[in-house]
Amino acid sequence: MFKKAALLSAVAIVAVATPALARDQIRIVGSSTVYPFATAVAEEFGKTSGFATPVIESTGSGGGLKLFCAGVGTQHPDITNASRRIKKSEIEECAKNGVTEITEVKIGFDGIVLANAVNGPDMNITRAQLWQALAKQVPVDGKLVENPYKSWSDIDGSLPNEPIEVLGPPPTSGTRDAFVELVMEHGCEEFDAVKAIEDKKMRGAVCKSIREDGAFIEAGENDNLIVQKLASNPAAFGIFGYSFLEQNGDKVKAATIEGKAPEYDAISSGEYPVSRSLYFYVKNAHVGTVPGMKEYVAEFTSEDAMSPVGYLAQRGLIALPDAERAEVAKTAQGLVPLKM
Repeated sequence: MFKKAALLSAVAIVAVATPALARDQIRIVGSSTVYPFATAVAEEFGKTSGFATPVIESTGSGGGLKLFCAGVGTQHPDITNASRRIKKSEIEECAKNGVTEITEVKIGFDGIVLANAVNGPDMNITRAQLWQALAKQVPVDGKLVENPYKSWSDIDGSLPNEPIEVLGPPPTSGTRDAFVELVMEHGCEEFDAVKAIEDKKMRGAVCKSIREDGAFIEAGENDNLIVQKLASNPAAFGIFGYSFLEQNGDKVKAATIEGKAPEYDAISSGEYPVSRSLYFYVKNAHVGTVPGMKEYVAEFTSEDAMSPVGYLAQRGLIALPDAERAEVAKTAQGLVPLKM
């Protein structure tokens, strides 16, 4: 009996102590859009720095921030990638769990594209029409009704006579958040029936809610999987980041949105209407505990990585302007805490 109790006690001690053991690898979570850029940096860092190659998990921006903000200690991630800026509510959640010093690193720009197989129909669409295609409720004869549109051409005769079938990211994704903000919320404001809703909360729900009748299909956090599905179904469209379009130009092509194609200069200048910034966030309390964190940040924000001719540009990252890039590198490498 005594031996059994002693054994159980030893197991309990190990179980309690394990999370506190030091790690020799940086642990990174977050955005599927930032994932290929972070992976490229991690590989270069692992080859050249003398530190272990970081472990990166694609969880989506929202999922990554939830894990990141859960606490301090090596059982929690050190860095999270995000395809949108951290929200005030997430900073508050971090602080509640002891994560009080966070460095924000803006790495560049990205465009959200609507794309289909290269042998599929061409698409030139507006954000208002996209909202009509994907919203849960839309105005018909001045009244809001459950979305009746089955084909793109039901919305406008200039659009393809094909069923509305769009593969997109889940609610945990920063791409989904940005698409809702830049497309759905903007597009809905074109309609008098929506503008007439006085209750802001109700109007917001009408603008943001995506239909659930099969026209929009949540395809997970893996954007490469969406590309593969589009290649086998030319009538379907997908929503994902510009870098995946760049990497798969032999398989998919992009729609023009409000007459603008998702091209490097148009995204960088903001002319392409569905452009956004990309980020990662550093848990400063882990610097000095997990080896190589300062050096990883320095590699990511180096000119070799982030400049217009750096190795991340070759992966599809749209670089920040020179002056902003220099300021970001200075702030990041100094681990200056975020203030919002």
